[in-house]
Amino acid sequence: MRSKYLLSLVLIVMLVSGACALQPNPAASMAEQAVTAMPAAIEAPATVVPPAAVSPTAAPEPKTLTVLAAASLTESFSEMGKLFEANNPGVTVAFNFAGSQQLAQQLDQGAPADVFASASKKYMDAAVTSKRVSKYDAKTFVTNRLVVIFPKENPAGLKELKDLAKPGLKLDLADKSVPAGQYSLDFLGKAVKDPGFDLSFKDSVIKNVVSYETDVKAVVAKVSLGEVDAGIVYITDYNAGADKLEKLDIPDALNTVATYPIAAISDSKNSDLANAFVGLVISPEGQKIMAKYGFVPSVTDSAPGTVNP
Repeated sequence: MRSKYLLSLVLIVMLVSGACALQPNPAASMAEQAVTAMPAAIEAPATVVPPAAVSPTAAPEPKTLTVLAAASLTESFSEMGKLFEANNPGVTVAFNFAGSQQLAQQLDQGAPADVFASASKKYMDAAVTSKRVSKYDAKTFVTNRLVVIFPKENPAGLKELKDLAKPGLKLDLADKSVPAGQYSLDFLGKAVKDPGFDLSFKDSVIKNVVSYETDVKAVVAKVSLGEVDAGIVYITDYNAGADKLEKLDIPDALNTVATYPIAAISDSKNSDLANAFVGLVISPEGQKIMAKYGFVPSVTDSAPGTVNP
């Protein structure tokens, strides 16, 4: 009996052990499911690359173009300068308007400049002599002519050129060193050879001169203000002040055609700009501007002046 009891106990233990071995492990199954459900690899977030910075367009380097020009070019060249600045961003055109003789003297003394525009070939030749301008670069771009001007009130009662010899008349002229001043004297010299004038005409007119100015604009100013009875200037000067002035024309036979040459300065530090400005002046567009102010254009065709960056 005892042996049978032990054998039964052993069998029971074996059955219980086998059952435990066959029962599934819930924790293990869940772990296995979790591993199976996980993606094969976890992707790293994409790296955001900022767009390349775009450099702003560099502004043109500021430059100044210095133009020495006869006083009679003040209005026309002032407009020309604005057009040139519009065509060439970053460029400022600085003008020095004065009598051509003064400008030629400044060049002779070494004054820095880029362009010279004279009211006389004589003073352009002087710039060539001082080696500031090459004789091959000078170009005649317009012509001009003289007129007698007087205030609209006409205090001296001027009706004809002969009236310039009236005793007591106050006349203002440009100095003979100024192109317009010399041309005025030339007019008086021609008049005494004309049958329509007395031989004393020139001397009588000279006696009436109360002042000689350094440029034609000074003559215009004195006449406009009524400080003198009359003056002799260019037709373009009259046009610029026609609201305050009247004029007497001087016949072609007694007049002088003033030629205006222009050139880039040989030692200009802005030679590209200097040549472009000259190019604009002699271009159809530039010549149209000159004609607007009463000059007679002397160039029929050329390319306008624009500097490529």
